[in-house]
Amino acid sequence: MFGLSKKEMAVLRKLTTPGKIQDFLDRLPINHLKNGATCYSPRQVLREKKAHCIEGAMLAALALWLHGKPPLLLDLRSAKNDYDHVVALYKQNGYWGALSKTNYPVLRFRDPVYRTVRELALSYFHEYTLLKTGEKTLLSYSRPFSLKKLGTDWITAEEDLWDIACALDDSPHFSLVPKKNKPFLRKASPFERQVGDLTEWSKKDRRT
Repeated sequence: MFGLSKKEMAVLRKLTTPGKIQDFLDRLPINHLKNGATCYSPRQVLREKKAHCIEGAMLAALALWLHGKPPLLLDLRSAKNDYDHVVALYKQNGYWGALSKTNYPVLRFRDPVYRTVRELALSYFHEYTLLKTGEKTLLSYSRPFSLKKLGTDWITAEEDLWDIACALDDSPHFSLVPKKNKPFLRKASPFERQVGDLTEWSKKDRRT
C-alpha cells in the first residue's frame, strides 16, 4: 500500500489512534540536522529513526490517512527572528486536535477539544516565544493543508521533500494577532523562558 514495505506497514498499522501516533513520535529522537538541513519523507523517518517537526508531522499525517482520517498539515508561522512549526491535524467527534514533534516542552500534542483550527493555533501562542528575550513570535496559521492532493510519491521519496515544505509555506495564512494589540503583548517571564529552554533529546545522544 502506497509503495510501503511489509515492515513499514507493520509499524504504521499499530498506530491506530492519534494518541498512539503521538507516543510513537515521542519515542523518535529529534533530528538535530548534524549533516545539514533535511526534509525526510515518512520512509526516510522510519529508516533513520529520527525526525524534526515537519518530518514528524508528515509521518503522523500518513498514519492518520492509513487509518481513515485525512492527511492534513498545519503551518504555524512565526516572526522572521524565530522558526515556523508544523503539526498534523486530526478531528475527533467534530473537534480539532494536533500531533507534533518537537524537542522542547511546549508546542506539543493537542487534545481534540478545539472547535476551529484558529482556536487550536491560538493554543500555541503564549508559549511561542524567543528564549533570550521572551518576545512572543507566533504571527499566523495556514488553512489545513491536504497531502492527499499531492498523490502518494512523497510517502516513499528518497529525496528531501522541500517542494512540500515550500507549498505549505506558500499556502494561505491567517493572522493571529490584531495589529492594534501588538503593543500590549507581554513578554514571557524569565521563569517561563527557563522552563521553555528544556530539551528532551541531547545532541550527544547516539541515537540522533
